Amino acid sequence: MDLSHTAIRDHTAFLERLRLVPDQPGVYLWKDANGRLLYVGKSKRLRDRMRSYFGSPRSLSGKTRRLVSHIADFDIIVTQSELEALLLEMNLIKQHRPPYNILLKDDKTYPYIKVTVNEDWPRVFATRQVLNDGARYFGPYASPGSVYQALEVLNRLFAFRPPYECKDDKFNRHRKLGKPCLYYQMRRCLGPCVPGLVTKEAYRQAIDAVCRFLEGKSDQIVRELRAQMEQAAEQLEFERAAYLRDRIQAIEKISERQQVLRTVDTDQDVIAFAREEGSAVVQVLFIRGGKLINAEPFTLQGTEGESDEALLTSFLTQFYQDAPNIPPNLLLADHVEEPMIIASWLQQKSGHRVEITVPRRGEKRQLVELAANNARQKLREIREQWLNSEQRAVAALSELRDLLELPALPHRIECYDVSNIQGQHSVASMVVFERGSPRPAHYRRFKIKTVSGANDVASLHEVIGRRFRRAAEALGETQTVTGMVADDDNKTSETGNTDQQALESWAELPDLLLVDGGQAQVAAASAALRDLGFTQIPVVGVAKGPDRNRFDLIRLDCEPLVLARDSKALALIQRIDEEAHRFAITYHRKLRSKATLRSSLEDIPGIGPKRKRALLKAFGSLDAIRQASIDELAAVPGMTRKAAEELKSLL
Repeated sequence: MDLSHTAIRDHTAFLERLRLVPDQPGVYLWKDANGRLLYVGKSKRLRDRMRSYFGSPRSLSGKTRRLVSHIADFDIIVTQSELEALLLEMNLIKQHRPPYNILLKDDKTYPYIKVTVNEDWPRVFATRQVLNDGARYFGPYASPGSVYQALEVLNRLFAFRPPYECKDDKFNRHRKLGKPCLYYQMRRCLGPCVPGLVTKEAYRQAIDAVCRFLEGKSDQIVRELRAQMEQAAEQLEFERAAYLRDRIQAIEKISERQQVLRTVDTDQDVIAFAREEGSAVVQVLFIRGGKLINAEPFTLQGTEGESDEALLTSFLTQFYQDAPNIPPNLLLADHVEEPMIIASWLQQKSGHRVEITVPRRGEKRQLVELAANNARQKLREIREQWLNSEQRAVAALSELRDLLELPALPHRIECYDVSNIQGQHSVASMVVFERGSPRPAHYRRFKIKTVSGANDVASLHEVIGRRFRRAAEALGETQTVTGMVADDDNKTSETGNTDQQALESWAELPDLLLVDGGQAQVAAASAALRDLGFTQIPVVGVAKGPDRNRFDLIRLDCEPLVLARDSKALALIQRIDEEAHRFAITYHRKLRSKATLRSSLEDIPGIGPKRKRALLKAFGSLDAIRQASIDELAAVPGMTRKAAEELKSLL
C-alpha cells in the first residue's frame, strides 16, 4: 500500500492498525490531522474496503484522491450485520454531515404538512420536524413556498382552522368571547372556537378529507360532498348546497391537473436524477391511487466522481430516513448498491413490504423518463441561476477593481461596522464576502473592550488590530501578543462554528477591506494594519448619505469616488455594508437586552445572583417575569413566597 499521498505521519503504526481491522460488517470513519471527520462509509468487509483507498492514486476518482490526501486517522465500529451498518452509517452522516459524503442538501430543513389528528380541534400547518406525537405528516416538500401554496388551497377547500392566523391563544380568546373571527365570515374556517357553530364530528370530517386529499383520494371526497349537496338541496338548504357545489368544482379542477395513469393503481414513488459537472438533482414523483399528486426536486451535494449507484443509494437512505410515508413500490432510474439490504430496512421502517424496481420498458419506464426530464429541467434552472449570479458578481468585482485600481479581482472582501448607543455596549462586526457572495461561517463579532464612550474611530482601530493579530499568529509571523484582548465574543460565529473550526479562517487575508465611515475610520484601520505589517491590504471607507441614498468610496488622501446609481459595484458595496450593519446591530441589541434585564433585576432587594439566574432560566425575559403570578414566581427554585410577593409589587 502507498501512504505517501496521505497526511499520515507514522506510516508503520497506521499500517499496523489497519492490519488489525476485522473483515466484518461495520462502519469506518476517515479523519484528518485535527481529528475532523472527513467521510463515513460502510462495508460488509471493513479491512478490504479500507485498504482499497491506498492503492495507486490513478485508480481513484478526483474526489477520492482529495479525500485520501487529507486522511491522517480513522475509527471503526463493527456491527452484527450489513443492515446495522447501513443504519449506523445513515445516523452518523446525518449527525456530522462529513464534507466528502454525498449529502442531501439541507436535509434537516425540508418542510412537511402536519395534521394534528390527536387534538380535539385539529390544526393543519407546516413544520420542519417529524415527531412521534400521534399527528399525521405529509411530505417532504422541496421548498416552503410549495407547502404554503398547498395549505392555502386546502384551507379554501376544507375550511379548517387557518394555519397561521389561529394559534391556540387566539382560539381560546374567541371561545371565551363566544364570537368567531373574520375567517368564519369569509368561509375560510368552520368556527370550531365558538360552541354550536360546528360539531366535533363535522370538523373531524373536514380534517379527514384533508388527509385523504393529501393521499390522492379526491374521488372519495367528491362522492361524499355530492351526496351532501343533494341532501341539502332536498331539504331546501340552497345556500349550503351552492357552497358544497363550489367545493366540488374546486376539487375536480385541481384533480384534473393530476396526471391519471391508466394501468398503475398502487402507491409508488418514482425517482430519477440528472447530473452535470458535480451538480445533481433528484426528482421524486409521488403517485397515490394512480394519480400524480406531487412532484418535488431535491438537490444533492458532494456528488463529484461518484457513481450513479452511489448517488441513488445515498439519496434513498437520507430521504427515507425521516419520511413519514413510504409507499410499497419504488421505481428507480438506476440500480442501487445492496438493494436487498435497503429494501429490508424500508420494510422494517414502514411495516410493509417495499419493492425496489428499475423498469426498462412500458409505462413504468415512461414514468421514470418523466421524472428524469423534470430533473434535467430543474438542473438547467439551477445552472442558469448560478451562472447569472456568478456573472453579476464578476461584473461588479471587475468594476470595483477598475475604480480602486486594484491589481486583481478582490476575491475576498471584509467589511467592518461599529454599533453603540451613546457609547454603551459598543460592538463591532466583521462580515466576509467571497466572489461576491456572503460567507457567514467566517463572520465575526467583537465587544469593544479598550475604548470608553462613543468613539467609532478608536473602536475600529482596536477591532482591526485584534483581527490581524490573529491572522499574524495563524500565519506564524508573530508570537502571541502579550496583553492581547481576548476574543471571547467569537466562541461561535453566526453559523455556530466553534473556536477550533474558526481558527483556520483567521489566516485568510482579504483582498479588500471596507470600513463603515470616512477618512478618520480609513486612517484608523490603515494604521492598525501598518502596525502589524499588513500594508498590502487596501482599505476603503463606505460613506453614506443622510438617507442612506448614496454610497461613496473613501480612500486615504484621495477624493471620494461617487458611484453611479446604476453601478454594479454600488449594488455589491451596498449589500456588503448593509450586511455588516445588520450583523453589528443584531449583536448590539442582544447585549443591550441582556444588560437591561440584568440591571432591572439587580435593583430589586432580595434578588441575588442565584435567584436572578433561576428567574431568567424559568421565564426568559423581564416581561414574562412581570406577567407571571405570585404562585408561579414562588415556584421557581430558590424563591420564597415572600420574595415573590415583593418582586411582584416592585415590578
